[in-house]
Amino acid sequence: MEHRIKLILGAILLLISLYPSTLKAQVRVGVGRGTETPLSNDELLNYASPKDYEIAGLTVTGTRYLDPNSLVSLAGLKVGDKIRIPGEAVGSSVRKLMESGLLDNVELFANHAGEGKVSLMFRVQERPRLYRVSFLGVKKGEQDQLKDKVKLNLGKIVSNTITKNTQMAVRKFFVDKGYLNTKVKITTVPDSARNNATMRVLVDKGQKVKIAKITFEGQTELDESAVRMKMKSTKEKRFGRLFTPSKFVPKKYEEDKQKLIEYYNKLGYRDAVIEKDTIIHNSDKTININMALNEGHKYYYRNIDFSGNYLYPATRLRDVLGVQKGDVYNPEDLEKKLNGNPGQDLSSLYMDDGYLYYNAQPIEKSIDGDSIDLEIRIFEGKQATINRVILNGNSKTSDHVVMRSIRTLPGQKFSKTNLIRTQRELATLGYFDPEKIGINPVPQSDGTVDIEYTVEEKPSDQIELSGGWGGYVGFVGTLGLTFNNFSARNIPNFSAWRPLPAGDGQRVQLRFQANGSQYQVYSLSFTEPWLGGRKPNALTVSASHTVYKTFYDPSNPYSIYQSLQGKTPTGSYTNTAITLGLGRQLKVPDDYFSLSNSLSYQRYDLNNLDLFYIGYKNGISNNFTFNTTISRNSIDNPQFPRSGSSFTLSGSFTPPYSAFRTTTTNEKPEDKYKFVEYHKWMFDASWFQTVFGKLVLNTRAHMGFLGSYNKRTTIGPFERFVLGGSGLAGQGQFALAQDIIGLRGYDDRSVYTADYDRVPDGNARSQGGVVYNKFVAELRYPVSLNPSATIFVLTFLEAGNNWASYKQYNPFDLKRSVGFGARIFMPAFGLIGIDYGYGFDKIPGIKDKASGQFHFTIGQQFR
Repeated sequence: MEHRIKLILGAILLLISLYPSTLKAQVRVGVGRGTETPLSNDELLNYASPKDYEIAGLTVTGTRYLDPNSLVSLAGLKVGDKIRIPGEAVGSSVRKLMESGLLDNVELFANHAGEGKVSLMFRVQERPRLYRVSFLGVKKGEQDQLKDKVKLNLGKIVSNTITKNTQMAVRKFFVDKGYLNTKVKITTVPDSARNNATMRVLVDKGQKVKIAKITFEGQTELDESAVRMKMKSTKEKRFGRLFTPSKFVPKKYEEDKQKLIEYYNKLGYRDAVIEKDTIIHNSDKTININMALNEGHKYYYRNIDFSGNYLYPATRLRDVLGVQKGDVYNPEDLEKKLNGNPGQDLSSLYMDDGYLYYNAQPIEKSIDGDSIDLEIRIFEGKQATINRVILNGNSKTSDHVVMRSIRTLPGQKFSKTNLIRTQRELATLGYFDPEKIGINPVPQSDGTVDIEYTVEEKPSDQIELSGGWGGYVGFVGTLGLTFNNFSARNIPNFSAWRPLPAGDGQRVQLRFQANGSQYQVYSLSFTEPWLGGRKPNALTVSASHTVYKTFYDPSNPYSIYQSLQGKTPTGSYTNTAITLGLGRQLKVPDDYFSLSNSLSYQRYDLNNLDLFYIGYKNGISNNFTFNTTISRNSIDNPQFPRSGSSFTLSGSFTPPYSAFRTTTTNEKPEDKYKFVEYHKWMFDASWFQTVFGKLVLNTRAHMGFLGSYNKRTTIGPFERFVLGGSGLAGQGQFALAQDIIGLRGYDDRSVYTADYDRVPDGNARSQGGVVYNKFVAELRYPVSLNPSATIFVLTFLEAGNNWASYKQYNPFDLKRSVGFGARIFMPAFGLIGIDYGYGFDKIPGIKDKASGQFHFTIGQQFR
């Protein structure tokens, strides 16, 4: 019996000693050689009669970087403890040190320290620390990506776990790129002198594995082409495939399988499953995929019942839900009708009336053949009143500027629609990153709710530094400054200048454009969006001054002096304009509408310059205008809209001077145009709709009409339309008393249908048209939605025309173009774009055949 006990104890100690062997460590209990009397081997290994000792001392040797006292704590022993030798505590202390992952080897030595006492010493060997990581067999760019992906921290202890995780992460990185057969081998090269180690990661990517063939079994109800289309990232290898490569990526493949089943579910195939899918490896580094589908039956709604509803009858809930008996069973669409369409879903019906805790669960009550009976169980809860509105993150913008845009105010009932609307309003301010506006309703114990808004400031001021060729005036430089979050009240407070006073949401714009003394434009505008601070009544004051001079060689009136220095101008034009406007937000038909009115005065001064090619060389023209504009704007994001629309209808009217005076046929131009007379109508519409994913469709329509008050008065040369090119005012021939509209694919100012009965010479085009139409369809896809650089690419179809008279007007006679382009929005510079447009239609005297050209744009192009 005693012999058996010895064998058992010996086996236990042996197992304890071997336990950390998986960590490649040598663990043994040895005999110490200190100044104290060492325990004899008989005492250490006498398992039949173990003895109890008191620990008189604990020491750790062999450490270089680790704290010995911390290691003693890890061992689970302390001075004064009673310990049995041999016994479980001895092996347990060694095992705990090894399990810490910090050590490669642990040895324990015991020495007598008096009667019944023992001193223990742990001799340890630390694991090496990571000094360098090198990737072999991959490109430099891939090495940088791997360093970001794997994220190995230098100085970290090298363990088997770290090595294995690194190996798995590197392999996954390349497998996700289509290198399905990637092999990764990791070796560590220790430096015993410094207790460091270099990790070498050797990668053998092999070739990309592509998909040779995909076959479907059991697919009968849907066309195979529709099924293949839903496998967006899993495509067969074929010639010419560029945008959807045929490489096999396991992660994308699993996502595509899920999307395929979701597609079946949306069409009513509730029980559709992929019963089996097989991947067959071919010898030519390709694979075949065989997928067995079980489509199941197509289901339809039969009866829809409600339970738990006390506030609204079932008939009202059915009307809001919009699901009828016989409709195809679609769980995804049902979820949107319950909770996914703000203002239109069932949740909005309750939550817009304060029922924050509303919940609806659809339960399949019965399935009979292809029909499903549904019960929607509703929990209405109690009405919640807003207690507090908390605002975080606005470090620059004043609280009152943000709070006046918030639609959820303390004391009001909770409203889901108002929450979503507030998010849009904060985004359209332009001061915050629209992708990082957070809304967090926090229910309180007293039945109220706190609404916490979190915003992140982004740069909103802009600087424009640009240059361009200005036709007769040569190179023109532009400097523009826009301060979108200005604060006039903080001008005396220099501590609020960062670098200018900011935070009150006012807008200041300064712009200077010139090529020297020949052409100069100065403009200044100021906008207060909340005049008085209580209502969104926007006050705008603007002023501009334009100077344009001509320099001709007397011997050749059609040439320009090469050098203007010291020359006297032969003609000049100045335009001074002042505008005062007031806009306000309307409540009906809804609060997306706004109405603005403005009064403006422009003074045109011509001095020996036939600007309009009608013999009007000298004189002063005065333009007093009243403008009224009604608009509706529900666009969700000003930089990259994905939903919403914008409509604007405006009318500009001068006084009807002709009603109070008699005109004569031989009236001089300077008398005829002393007071400018016209009425002008502009209509602009723009819609945004997400097609799928991040792809957005933008469709636009623009129209303009210029007329006179009576038949006795012809339409003058002022405020006419110029169509074609990029739409940038000041490029090519400068925009002087005209409206510039772009039409990509054609030259600047070139799109025009002339009325040669009225103006028989070639100068008709320079005068501009009296009516224009333009229609645009544009597909946009974002490359980056980062607020510091919002980038998107686009492709477009565009058509428009410009007519010199109403008798020629034909809305179906449009000049068509197609093309592509890109936009980048940087807060400091605004929106910058480049397009390539290809125009299909001829324009007499300008464009005789189809051709293409590039266009450069600066700023948000309204038309």
